[in-house]
Amino acid sequence: MGRVYNFSAGPAVLPLEVLETAAMQMADYKNTGMSVMEMSHRGKVYMEIIEEAEALLRELMDIPANYRILFLQGGASSQFAMIPLNLLTSSRRADYVNTGLWSKRAIAECKKYGEVNVVASSADKFDYIPELDASKFDKDADYFHITTNNTIYGTKISYLPDTGAVPIVTDMSSSILSEIVDVNRYGVIYAGAQKNIGPSGLTIVIIRDDMIKEPAQSTPTMLSYKVHAENGSMYNTPATYSVYIAMLVFRWLKSLGGVSQIEKINKEKASMLYDFLDDSTLFAPNIKAPHRSIMNVTFVLPSEELNVKFIKEAEKSGLVSLKGHRTAGGMRASIYNAMPVEGVSTLIEFMKKFETENK
Repeated sequence: MGRVYNFSAGPAVLPLEVLETAAMQMADYKNTGMSVMEMSHRGKVYMEIIEEAEALLRELMDIPANYRILFLQGGASSQFAMIPLNLLTSSRRADYVNTGLWSKRAIAECKKYGEVNVVASSADKFDYIPELDASKFDKDADYFHITTNNTIYGTKISYLPDTGAVPIVTDMSSSILSEIVDVNRYGVIYAGAQKNIGPSGLTIVIIRDDMIKEPAQSTPTMLSYKVHAENGSMYNTPATYSVYIAMLVFRWLKSLGGVSQIEKINKEKASMLYDFLDDSTLFAPNIKAPHRSIMNVTFVLPSEELNVKFIKEAEKSGLVSLKGHRTAGGMRASIYNAMPVEGVSTLIEFMKKFETENK
């Protein structure tokens, strides 16, 4: 069987060039006689890999020198606890915006350690981004938390509020490296790797130096940003192979022209798909502009029977993982960085054919 077009929300499609390079180096990395999976994480060869990964990410995102890049484990979900444990150090209060399942879970986790002020919510439907009223912000909050892109429902926060001296913390799991962001606007950026960076098992944390503090006394050592920063992400064995694949993905992205170029490609892919959905007489997009994600496009058909039929027939045509999240239903096309324009074009042509045959 040949390669399919994989629209999975994560773990997600990886660049073919990266997979081919990894395959060639699987058993013998640079004449070491062993795989990256087998080598010491403190050895010279592996240290070159993780150092290159950090340098490339710093270049791609233009990360200033006063930010640390941490290569951690536990997925973005572990950050839901690490953030309050490490950052609720003054008022022990935090502002959160509730725009989906993952922000909802982040809120629930923070409530275990401090006071949460939900400044805005779209929990009635999660199909839009709520207005952010600055008068509801807590000027003494330890941080302000947002989820930039909502993987499940397909919404996106397209602007940052003015939070004054309160640092913004953001979950960028499904949007990191998809478009240019000003890292200086954030105190902490975190992201699970399995969407735009690499395989699961790796979590990236980009944290400003002044945000690295002594955590709550009861914080487990492994959940301390300070410990991981002081040990260069080597307090324990990192997710070595996932970091290696991430390094290859960063190389690939740089070879394309960097984040500015992939942003143009991503917007082209999203526009193609949304334009079709807006004009369709059978398919309907779940999200209206300007709240639409360029990474996760969600849509439905008039009946559940048609939804099931579409997903089944699409899979037979090599268009896989289009079923929506169990909490949202319908369909979802995740068109991350590694999804080629040709994949989106092929999906649209299939949808046109399906529409003609099922009117």
